[in-house]
Amino acid sequence: MPSNEARVAEALSAVHRIDFLTEHERQYADADRPLVIGHGQTNSQPTTVRQMLTMLAVQPGDRVLDVGCGSGWTTALLGHLVGPAGVVRGVELVAELATWGRDNVAGYAMDWVSVEQADPAVLGLPELAPFDRILVSAEARQLPDELAAQLASPGRMVVPVKGRMAIVDRDEAGQVVVRRVGHYAFVPLRTPRRP
Repeated sequence: MPSNEARVAEALSAVHRIDFLTEHERQYADADRPLVIGHGQTNSQPTTVRQMLTMLAVQPGDRVLDVGCGSGWTTALLGHLVGPAGVVRGVELVAELATWGRDNVAGYAMDWVSVEQADPAVLGLPELAPFDRILVSAEARQLPDELAAQLASPGRMVVPVKGRMAIVDRDEAGQVVVRRVGHYAFVPLRTPRRP
């Protein structure tokens, strides 16, 4: 099987960023920087997306949750990585972005991938857990335990926390180990509104 880096590079070649940008931003599709998609959110810098997907180490057939999926670009990339034997569920809090992201992903005809509007009172999709992999494209103030609880054993989550990327591994026994790498900037992760 090709290396993780090679699989991610192939996914980035197959799923084109330009298809997940606003008409105005498409002229910058090849720029290695975040691009505005509205509602205070961005389509992430390609280098960062490549690094996060490489860290996530998605395998064919995995069940993956994509939190804060925005335009749907990472959701479609994850769909390419898991293939038809896998499942990818993207969740986005902003209704307009969820609809747009769903339409963008539909252009790639992957019926194992879906995008839906997130419930503002819930982080992730606990009713569909566990997930083999969880990707979070928004910065948390602290490690989101609600999402870590949705990981399979074994499972991995990649999430920006306080400017560092956290790689969260749960082993077969359910023990969680967290490593922090690099320095990154993301829009804030919106945590659930409690009643």
